[in-house]
Amino acid sequence: MSDGLEDVVAAHTTLSDVDGVAGRLVIRGRSLDDLAGRMAFEEMVTLMLGGLLPGLPEGAELQAVLGAARASVFPIVLRASLPAGLSPVEALRTWTALIPDGEDAGTAVTLLAAPAVFTAAAVRRARGLEPVAPEAGLSHAADTLRMLGGDRPSAAEAAALDAYLVTVADHGLNASTFAARVVASTRAGLVSAELAGISALKGPLHGGAPGPVIDMLDAIGEPGDARAWLEAALDRGERLMGFGHRVYRVRDPRADALKAALRRLGADSARLVLAEAVEQAALAILRERKPNRPLETNVEFYTALLLEALGFPPEAFTCVFAMGRTIGWLAHAQEQIAGGRLIRPQSVYVGPRPMQAA
Repeated sequence: MSDGLEDVVAAHTTLSDVDGVAGRLVIRGRSLDDLAGRMAFEEMVTLMLGGLLPGLPEGAELQAVLGAARASVFPIVLRASLPAGLSPVEALRTWTALIPDGEDAGTAVTLLAAPAVFTAAAVRRARGLEPVAPEAGLSHAADTLRMLGGDRPSAAEAAALDAYLVTVADHGLNASTFAARVVASTRAGLVSAELAGISALKGPLHGGAPGPVIDMLDAIGEPGDARAWLEAALDRGERLMGFGHRVYRVRDPRADALKAALRRLGADSARLVLAEAVEQAALAILRERKPNRPLETNVEFYTALLLEALGFPPEAFTCVFAMGRTIGWLAHAQEQIAGGRLIRPQSVYVGPRPMQAA
């Protein structure tokens, strides 16, 4: 057994399948290619939680219920003060902890709605601005961007955020999803499972990684400077952010889905030209220096560019990741609860033994 548990099967699931050799992601029987850019957040909720959560509404009713849930959690950001210096993801976790726990559809819908409200409020407060109240009649993606920026987004902007949220909704038994399943198996409640997911996601080896991609692009500045900057970074022993993945031996399919969403959005062409130059240079250098290690573009690279184009600051990228991944956390939590088995793996003791009496 390896330290990272790669060879351990910890669950049987109907939710998603990650094929790291073929570079394929299947979610409830459908390829990511069939979902990203073609499905809204609300539809992804129905796809993943349908049949797992009794009482969950669908279609227009689900959009209305989500809108009402956004409105119901907004008072939390008005009345619950936060310690100074909290990052957006820490604010998200703190405010989420104030939601009453439960395992019913109402709790799940509240948790699906809350990250949008809390993320927008945290970003605005960091900018010295007042939070914007939800507009319940809008789609979830459109209202998220309106609460963030203060104005209604274009249809293209809302569609781009939908594409992102759908793309990151689930990805096998990753660290945050496994954490959520472990907590759900104790029957602690969906809020507790969500908090476990957020806490795991904020780590820089998981969902806390996309922000540094922006720092890298800003530091490089011009396409022609990409190779020299990247080689110097590797010479210093630094990791190139946005490249390499624990599971994928080939290109992460989510990178292509998000790049396509970025093109549909019509984002800053100069920024995209820089990003493509950096990507090409990085892949070439990694193949030269580490020919025996498959290091390809991962989801972080184009996540950073897309969320930047939509107005999210890098320090809030993990929060937006949580908006989409909450769908997966809740689906896995419900699947675990339905199985009814407490997760309790074994460990192998390798420490010293007690001294035996003579």
